[in-house]
Amino acid sequence: MTRKASRPSRSKKDALQVVHPHAAAIDIGSRFHVVAIPPDHDELPVRTFNTFTGDLCLLADWLGEKQITTVAMESTGVYWIPVYELLEERGFDVILVNARDTKNVPGRKTDINDAQWLQRLHAYGLLRGSFRPAQELASLRATLRQRERLLAYAAAHIQHMQKALMEMNLQLHHVVTDITGVTGMRILRAIVAGQHDPLILAEYRDPRCKASEETIRQALSGHYREEHLLALCQSLALYDSYHEHVAVCDQLIEATLKRLSLTAPVPDKPLPAARHRDANPNAPAFDVRASLFTIIGADLTQIHGLGPYLVLKLVGECGTDMQRWPTAKHFTSWLALSPGSKISGGKVLSSRTRRTKNRAAALLRLAATTVGRTQTALGAFYRRLASRIGKAKAVTATARKIAVLFYNALRHGMTYQDPGATYYEERYRQRILTNVRRRAQSLGYQLTPLLTEGGARVS
Repeated sequence: MTRKASRPSRSKKDALQVVHPHAAAIDIGSRFHVVAIPPDHDELPVRTFNTFTGDLCLLADWLGEKQITTVAMESTGVYWIPVYELLEERGFDVILVNARDTKNVPGRKTDINDAQWLQRLHAYGLLRGSFRPAQELASLRATLRQRERLLAYAAAHIQHMQKALMEMNLQLHHVVTDITGVTGMRILRAIVAGQHDPLILAEYRDPRCKASEETIRQALSGHYREEHLLALCQSLALYDSYHEHVAVCDQLIEATLKRLSLTAPVPDKPLPAARHRDANPNAPAFDVRASLFTIIGADLTQIHGLGPYLVLKLVGECGTDMQRWPTAKHFTSWLALSPGSKISGGKVLSSRTRRTKNRAAALLRLAATTVGRTQTALGAFYRRLASRIGKAKAVTATARKIAVLFYNALRHGMTYQDPGATYYEERYRQRILTNVRRRAQSLGYQLTPLLTEGGARVS
């Protein structure tokens, strides 16, 4: 008699399969790194390396000798960056893991246990790599972040200049919109140069300034003291110094965009006319919109709320390859702009969006706040939600809608055309009427429109 083949036990059938047999993991530290590889690859599968460059090269050589192909590491501060870049240059498939996904380490928590647990999860394919752009885009992102940091430092010195002016009772910031504008900077530089006569200082007024020359003259009659002039002089010098460094960053950003345009396909359509003038005073000095068009092949500034500088920062944070996210829902989930789903026992416990430090999400929220003041379809959408659920949730919902438009424009080449606030409001009105008629019909009633004395239908 032939014996039937025995079924595999449930434990064997459901056992985890090794996806990456040549996987390693690194527990990142400030002074040393603990590296773990599969136990069958070396007699000492766990080793410790210092953070010096020579030791990092020995780490990469050891992984290469043991035929390691992929490495996982946690994003610990900025200590992971040198290891990541070195291993990436050596040809390893390196993934950066969020510590939130690997924090439940069984047993006592030590550096060795962390590395071994991380290696085991990576071998079974249970880790998701964080988004990391290509080298050119990573360089662009780092330069843009440095530029933003310099602008923040310069903004602090604007406050210092205002304080020095107030201490001398010079009310310049009350009569001009911005002391760093044309009129304000002319007057500040003249004061630092030694000119304290209000009549002469008022002559530096720009013709476009709303305040009259007489008003500026009255505001510049103050009490000049040596210590306050010193504070104003040094604050102005530091402000100029930071903007000189910003100009250097602009040159590097422009050069990076030119290198990216060399590998991008030539756009099949000409650059469309600008929808509005870019009034951002902190934008780079070169033509950002034209440079981005040669790389992307689409003008994303046609989407309301997205200016050239904001699009540049979004490209620096997200890249240009949207295929990393299969759908727009994956993209908005990565941005933490989509509703959460905490469900237990069939009951929704929470649908709040999770907290995030994603810079791209912060930029999109800024765009949503700006577009809420415009007479556009997106502006009407924001105002309708703000009146119903509050401004905070309306900003998140509008930012998500802008993110979907951004994704579709990059991924599918969608051309955005604004239907206008009137079209959106009319469509919303028709949707409400349809729901009301359906509700009345289910209760046995029929709606009839009101008529005026002339017989016209009331809208």
